[in-house]
Amino acid sequence: MKKKKVYTKTGDSGITSLISGKRVPKHDTRIRAYGTVDELIAWIGLIKDTTESQSIKETLLEIQKQLMTVAAQLAIESENSFPKNLTPIQPEAVNFIENEIDLLTEELPELKNFVIPGGHVLISYAHLARCVCRRAERFVTELNSESPISKILIIYMNRLSDYFFTLSRTFASHLKIEEIKWSGN
Repeated sequence: MKKKKVYTKTGDSGITSLISGKRVPKHDTRIRAYGTVDELIAWIGLIKDTTESQSIKETLLEIQKQLMTVAAQLAIESENSFPKNLTPIQPEAVNFIENEIDLLTEELPELKNFVIPGGHVLISYAHLARCVCRRAERFVTELNSESPISKILIIYMNRLSDYFFTLSRTFASHLKIEEIKWSGN
């Protein structure tokens, strides 16, 4: 049996396919949105592979699964054309993220300043994931202005960047790294 090749050559001209089969430029807002979500999934894998906390690893794996759903949802042109095998991101996913933020926040001191990223590779990775998540959110909201998408998806992306900020602070706390606070001077 001949193995299917990874490369198709169908994107060699700068055009790619959405789930529906519709061909769009690779720089299309929809492609930038789900491509950045894909980048975020990879960053999360790096954090997951670097942390020693089993509970954080489990949370990050769940987030990766949720983001795979988000990416697939973004690759669909219309909320009315979901494939039968895909369930769009649900409010429960937002609740999951909020609960995780609340659990992590319980252990942290109150924050009254901005924090400068750094101090340990895990802290920096979490901040990089936060930044990539914010970029994905910007593309998602840009896409929403062109072609309306689920409000839950937008809320999810917004909440997820808050999670990564909180995770960076959690890593600092667990590793006993003093946060570098910025107060404007």
